[in-house]
Amino acid sequence: MSTTGPSRPAQVSAARRRTVIDALRRGAVPESGLDLLATGLDRFEAALDAELDAVASGGSVFKAVRGEYGSGKTFFTRWLGERAKRRNFAVAEIQISESETPLHKLETVYRRLTERLTTSSFPPSALRPVVDAWFYALEEDALAAGATEAELPQEVEKLLVARLAEVSRHAPSFATALRGYRAALAEGDEATAAAVLAWLGGQPHVAAAARRSAGVRGDLDHFGALGFLQGLLTVLRDSGHTGLFVVLDEVETLQRVRSDARDKALNALRQLIDEVHSGRFPGLYLVITGTPAFYDGQQGVQRLAPLAQRLATDFTTDPRFDNPRAVQIRLPGFSQESLVGLGTTIRELYADAAHAPERVKTVVDDAYVADLARAVGGALGGKVGVAPRLFLKKLVGDVLDRVDQFDDFDPRQHYRLTVASSELTDVERNLAASVAGGAASADDIELEL
Repeated sequence: MSTTGPSRPAQVSAARRRTVIDALRRGAVPESGLDLLATGLDRFEAALDAELDAVASGGSVFKAVRGEYGSGKTFFTRWLGERAKRRNFAVAEIQISESETPLHKLETVYRRLTERLTTSSFPPSALRPVVDAWFYALEEDALAAGATEAELPQEVEKLLVARLAEVSRHAPSFATALRGYRAALAEGDEATAAAVLAWLGGQPHVAAAARRSAGVRGDLDHFGALGFLQGLLTVLRDSGHTGLFVVLDEVETLQRVRSDARDKALNALRQLIDEVHSGRFPGLYLVITGTPAFYDGQQGVQRLAPLAQRLATDFTTDPRFDNPRAVQIRLPGFSQESLVGLGTTIRELYADAAHAPERVKTVVDDAYVADLARAVGGALGGKVGVAPRLFLKKLVGDVLDRVDQFDDFDPRQHYRLTVASSELTDVERNLAASVAGGAASADDIELEL
């Protein structure tokens, strides 16, 4: 990561600043305002912006992001999602997990997508506002073509059939459900309309009466999910959105599932990549994130040769010369220097709204930020790349908040870094345990033979 801090706007709204600071205080990645924190991502901007523009013009892109735990994969994808949203993309972030969202069940992935769907105007789930905007656009198009009020329902139906003709080849029930939703609204039956829309979003166990009224049967399956995704992209485009940005986060969890489920998931991922590259999903920018072990290990991508071929990228050169246009890009993570740079950026952002900005900057000066960064890194076995989350949490919640609230608080005198096991992630806990036990790796453990 670059050691230079991000260039922040001269004026930051109180709401954006509060959103960022509150998330860091909780030890979480902010949902928005990430441009205020972005450090070292300028190397990716030109290539990624060009890809977003290509998707907005009707193309489709698949991207794989690799990085160790703590290297900022979630931050990176949310930062890129914000850039997409500024181009009027809809955005969805999905956490892959064996129990909640198994990748080999694409119907579940699609359901999570609709649940997490957000736009610049609507929080999750934005499915209903998007569908309502789509029908409004059809009505406007029909009226613009000369339809009268009496002819409007029939003309809207004709436009619906025409716009979803390609989708109906693969998933005819998608258009059928939209008709059922519109009919229920026209009759004032809100309960049925909501149930039909839930079915359209992939929700299981929708009332049979609502499904019958809409003319659809059963629940969405693995193969129907791809058709429904195609339909959703059409609806988004016609309702004024330039595309859909989707993140499948923590795909490396596939390494911990049963071998049969893992093989199905890897094949599903291969299928998704092929469909994206075939042009079936115009307007889709699909991103996955994973660790190097997932991409390079025998329990991950390398387990399926066709998938490994599709994701193969040369990382043998100096990271400075990595190609951001490649199908797979790597995040090198934080160094001590870049971690300190991020800390000073957060201090400046915090000070802008502090009661005594100059006191905050004086007491928590660059030297203290560097000391705290070293201390947090040391508590995690010197693994600076894993330290950003905990470091920022301590900096905001333990230091900056106290300096801002107590006039006589001096972190050099009154604060000593403590790291409780309960506040650590599994990876951080393992590193902290290795420090406490004096063993940094399995090779450091002495065995009595």
